Amino acid sequence: MVFNYSHCIFLLVTLIIYPAICYGQEANSLYSRATFYGSPDCYGNPRGACGFGEYGRTIYDGKVSGVSRLYKNGTGCGACYQVRCKVAGHCTDEGTKVVVTDYGEGDHTDFILSVRAYSEMATPGMANHLLSYGVVDVEYRRVPCRYNGYNLMIKVHEHSRFCNYLAIVPIYQSGAFDIEAVEVWQADCKEWKGMRKAYGAVWDMPNPPKGSLTFRVQVSVNGEAAKWVQLADVLPDEWKAGIAYDTYLLLD
Repeated sequence: MVFNYSHCIFLLVTLIIYPAICYGQEANSLYSRATFYGSPDCYGNPRGACGFGEYGRTIYDGKVSGVSRLYKNGTGCGACYQVRCKVAGHCTDEGTKVVVTDYGEGDHTDFILSVRAYSEMATPGMANHLLSYGVVDVEYRRVPCRYNGYNLMIKVHEHSRFCNYLAIVPIYQSGAFDIEAVEVWQADCKEWKGMRKAYGAVWDMPNPPKGSLTFRVQVSVNGEAAKWVQLADVLPDEWKAGIAYDTYLLLD
C-alpha cells in the first residue's frame, strides 16, 4: 500500500463531542466514525494516555488507536478492535485491526487511528483518497488480541523507584479480557494488597512488599463475572524500572 507520508504531520483539532453509536448488521458490530492523527513516522504516540510508552508506539506495527468512550477510565487500554470503513469503492472487507493505546476525542468519532491503521482500511491505491476525507464512517467490533511468541508480561514503569515505589503496566494482553483490578501478595501479613489505578493501564503502590512479587489480576470478558488469575513470582527480589518480566501466562 502506498500513501503520501506528508499526511503524517496532519494536526488534529480535538473537539469535545461524544459519538453517536448505532448497531451494525453483523453480530457484535457497531457503527461509528473514525479519523486519524499525525506523527513523524506514522506510528503511535509513545506518550499516550494508557502509559504504554514505546510499546504503545510500535505494537501491531504501529496500527494503534486513541479512543474516548471505549477508554473506560483506562480499563479499555490494550483492547483490540477490527475497524472497517464504509466509503463505497475505497474500503476493504477486512479493514484494520488496532490496539487501544491512547485517549482522544474527535468529531463524533470512536477511533482516532494512527495513519498506518487508517490507511490499512483502504483498497489498493485508495489510501490517499481515504486520508483526504479526514473522518469516515466505520463499522467495528471487539476482537481478541494476538501476540505470537509473547505471554502476558508485566513491565515495571520507568517512574518506579526500587524499593519504595512500584508502578507496573501489563503488556501483550492477549484475548479479549479487561483487567479490572491488580493485587500483590504480602507474604509477611499473608494477605493480598490492592494496587491503585494510577492512570490508563498503570497500577502503582508505595512501599511494595520485599522479595519476589506475586500478583493476581481480576479479569472479565464481554461483561461476564470477573475472575482472579494469579501470576506467581513475576518480579524478582531486585526488580528494575523499565524492564518487562514474563508471567509465562497466555490469557486467551
